[in-house]
Amino acid sequence: MRFLALFLLATPAFASEDIPDQYPQSVLYSKPVEVIPHVFSAIGATAPPTYENAGHNNNLSFIVTGDGVVVVNSGASYLLAKALHGEIKTVTDQPVKLVINENGQGHAMLGNNYWIDQGVPVLAHADAAAEFADTAGQSMAGLQSYALENAEGTVPMGPTETFTDRRDITMGNFQIEVLHLGPAHSAGDIQVWLPEQGLMIAGDIAFHERMPPIFQGTCTSCWIETWEGPLTDLSPTYVIPGHGHPTNFAQVTRYTRDYLVHLRSVIGAHIDNGGDLTDAYYVDQSAYRHLDTFEELATKNAGVVYEEMEFE
Repeated sequence: MRFLALFLLATPAFASEDIPDQYPQSVLYSKPVEVIPHVFSAIGATAPPTYENAGHNNNLSFIVTGDGVVVVNSGASYLLAKALHGEIKTVTDQPVKLVINENGQGHAMLGNNYWIDQGVPVLAHADAAAEFADTAGQSMAGLQSYALENAEGTVPMGPTETFTDRRDITMGNFQIEVLHLGPAHSAGDIQVWLPEQGLMIAGDIAFHERMPPIFQGTCTSCWIETWEGPLTDLSPTYVIPGHGHPTNFAQVTRYTRDYLVHLRSVIGAHIDNGGDLTDAYYVDQSAYRHLDTFEELATKNAGVVYEEMEFE
């Protein structure tokens, strides 16, 4: 628990896009660490996907249940999935029995074909599966453009199973609830909740070391409602976010829910004052300048939220 205790106290000042690859002997950006007993995560870079991080810029987690292993996220490529499997085998001889995709983005699903080749079922929300079906070609082209030889072996494949509301799993010593709490960052975002441990593998509903990306079509008011409603009702003690180190619920609230509320507030004031889209890009987000990917995302986020709120 010492590892988790340190990161429950961590602030985004510990994050840096300039930190070099932490596990150079592996395609993984970092070696999996045990967050709480029997729950591990290989923490990705908090930077955009690059050749240097091989696309491992999200968290690849797994639960050693006592009667098999549950993996959360297949990774951005066949080779990342294979590397994670190799790390799992150093921890346990229990077989991987299920892979869960946290959303429909490439870094959650492009490694699916490795696991399907191993005969492992892959579960995702139906909306995430539909999104991946629409964007798999674009995701694959992006992987090939930055990962080069590390894209080898990757063949885009969707999940083998889908659900729409929740999936309850009892495996070994764990009760695992796979939940779709509501609209958030992207279509079909899900959360993996371990109620007996108070830990949530939150996926991309929650950020704290890098700026949350807001996509065209993201409903930020809905994201806030999901946060303030069913997510806050659970109020996990421990959170493994989609990106960045494990932390606590207060920290991800501060840098996700509070950021969304702030951005909507300043954009709303800008609209009320007759401001247009051109100037909306420059609303004040300076309180979040220290977050990784601020330079890549802040102005984009402002533009998307302006377009969302303009006719609300």
